[in-house]
Amino acid sequence: MKVLVIGKGGREHALVWKLAQSPRVERVYCAPGNAGTAQDGVNVDIAAGDIERLVRFARREGIGLTVVGPEEPLALGIVDEFQRAGLRIFGPPRAAAELEASKVFAKELMRQADIPTAEFRVFDHPDPARKYIETREYPLVVKADGLASGKGAIVCSTREEALAAVDLIMVKEAFGAAGRRVVIEKRLEGEEVSIMALVAGRTLVPLPPTQDYKQALDGDRGPNTGGMGAYCPVPAVTPDLLRAIETTILIPTVHAMHNAKRPFKGVLYAGLMLTAQGPRVLEFNVRLGDPETQPVLMRLKTDLLDLLEAVVDDRLHEFPEDKLLWDERPAVCVVVASEGYPGTYHKGRTITGLDEVARVSDVKVFHAGTRRSDSKIVTDGGRVLGVTALGDNFALARARAYQAVHMLEFAGMYYRKDIAERAVRRSQEASASDM
Repeated sequence: MKVLVIGKGGREHALVWKLAQSPRVERVYCAPGNAGTAQDGVNVDIAAGDIERLVRFARREGIGLTVVGPEEPLALGIVDEFQRAGLRIFGPPRAAAELEASKVFAKELMRQADIPTAEFRVFDHPDPARKYIETREYPLVVKADGLASGKGAIVCSTREEALAAVDLIMVKEAFGAAGRRVVIEKRLEGEEVSIMALVAGRTLVPLPPTQDYKQALDGDRGPNTGGMGAYCPVPAVTPDLLRAIETTILIPTVHAMHNAKRPFKGVLYAGLMLTAQGPRVLEFNVRLGDPETQPVLMRLKTDLLDLLEAVVDDRLHEFPEDKLLWDERPAVCVVVASEGYPGTYHKGRTITGLDEVARVSDVKVFHAGTRRSDSKIVTDGGRVLGVTALGDNFALARARAYQAVHMLEFAGMYYRKDIAERAVRRSQEASASDM
């Protein structure tokens, strides 16, 4: 079978790499792809949002399955167009993709379905938003309603920061049309986790929990990014807690979407805060996370094509639990970024050390913002690489990932140095208590 992956980031490279391992896959294309997807598959020079050309390509090449990575094509209705053309595609239709494309829709759905989340208000003009902020006595989060590449949620510690966030989103239009409406919600305290689940019909299969790092700098400081690293699994999410999340959040969301006549199919991603009162939803995404996908797929032993086809063909309920296999070792992903990200940054800087890292066992460098220039691989984005490693425990996986990071170099390279520290500490404490 020929498979097409749509997108050009680290998540898409991980998908290409894992799908290429399937004995049933003849070739994996990636549109538009990056320097890494070109090594593990075949790049196609078509933008992820150019749905008409993608449909024509899939027809011409006889693509057996298309897998959508990023959120924008889903929000544009790529699944609907492919299905109208009689093509098989993994992802939710446009109506269901609004769960991510509109923060307002998601929050209203949660309110109606009694799904635990922070209290919130919606505003379509800056003046009433400012007045509301002036009356609040607790920290807030200001979110652009639409898609903003993971940067549209501004966590505010003070009233002044919240007012500045409204000005940035609604007046200065930092995220364009995505900021025409804002959600202002109470800032929740606790630990963040990401729960992704495969969904088809009324069947839901959770993937191992992950934890990502959204802030740009160590100690969860600095501006929000698309994610500076992740690890899997998460010691804080026990089997009992995962079952509770499934019962109180994931299943009610799938049912609520069905009742709203927006049946969901694909990957439901719940970004959660583990508060003292229990898990609360921060956001929903309608696709695999980035960088969460990288450590998850490093651990997946089951043929990914089998899983995706079970969703597309509504056979997920027939997929045997004992066929979904995972490497018992944890995985850690460290994102290497360009100086200035998530703001402005330079492109075209030569990356060295990739060949050396490729020889390190249990390490995979997933490319995100890269391209080939003549014989060199150069930077082409804010998040450049996702260095992902397996280890017998979190300490070893983390050490192996950072060892590989230290072998890489490009001008302006930066990365967080505290990825998975919490997991290492927790696992060591757990080991000590068992002695």
